[in-house]
Amino acid sequence: MKTAIQLTGVSKIFKGKPAVDNLSLTIQEGTVVALLGPNGAGKTTTVSMILGLQQPTKGTVKLLGGDPREQKVRNRIGAMLQDVSVIDGLKVSESINLFRSYYEKPLTLDYLLKVSNLENEKDKIASSLSGGQQRRLGFALALAGDPEVIFLDEPTVGMDVTSRQLFWDTVRAMAGRGRTIVLTTHYLDEADSVADRIVVINNGKLIADGTPSEIKANTTGRIISFIAGESVTTEKLLALPCVTDIEWSGRKVKLSSSNTDQLIVALIEKRFEMRDIEIQSGGLEDAFQALVHQTK
Repeated sequence: MKTAIQLTGVSKIFKGKPAVDNLSLTIQEGTVVALLGPNGAGKTTTVSMILGLQQPTKGTVKLLGGDPREQKVRNRIGAMLQDVSVIDGLKVSESINLFRSYYEKPLTLDYLLKVSNLENEKDKIASSLSGGQQRRLGFALALAGDPEVIFLDEPTVGMDVTSRQLFWDTVRAMAGRGRTIVLTTHYLDEADSVADRIVVINNGKLIADGTPSEIKANTTGRIISFIAGESVTTEKLLALPCVTDIEWSGRKVKLSSSNTDQLIVALIEKRFEMRDIEIQSGGLEDAFQALVHQTK
């Protein structure tokens, strides 16, 4: 597989403080990568440098083998950023056609209206759209040139359930056609279901990189949950082997463990009062929170 994005020792310093700190990252063509991190972690700065909107203080950024600022590279990418700007006075269809005119082989207007779920709004003035509809228009504009690499920054904020489902169906279809997709999102369930690869950064540094399954397995282990009787206390649970975290919700308790086999044996041997026992892998949100907590 060819390399779509290459960051080598990239740092970006603002007022003496690194927003991105010696970040190296390679993304292959045809993959869906979720770039995750808490607010202020350096995600947006990283994406801005990949797009050529900001220049690194040190290190190099290659996009599709070239400089992100080169026109020939820009013609092959699309971006949907957090801040959506619409052109005053233009209808939705006119806005999309304007962007289509910038490219040699654009996608059709009908297709772009369909995948952005804006067919019924095509004759509306773009500035009159709701926030969620403007996000969808931003998606149509990002796809106008049939890009090889697409950047999606918090793309589904403000979208309703139907539009969100259509959006991710479109993203999956594009990935199936060999497009490279880099996304940031606070909806970790979406990242878990869509991304081939999860990259987590905090304080400008890379702290985790792998498939969703690898991230979850390496970080959270597995979880035993059950309804606990009145005799079960946090102190008693902490005395059990392999318990790494405890979370209560009423009388339901979730035990994170590095060895659930050993833990379940101990719970039974010590005759803990419990019912409705479940054993499951930790979710991506659990893994994310654990990673961020470890690197504070």
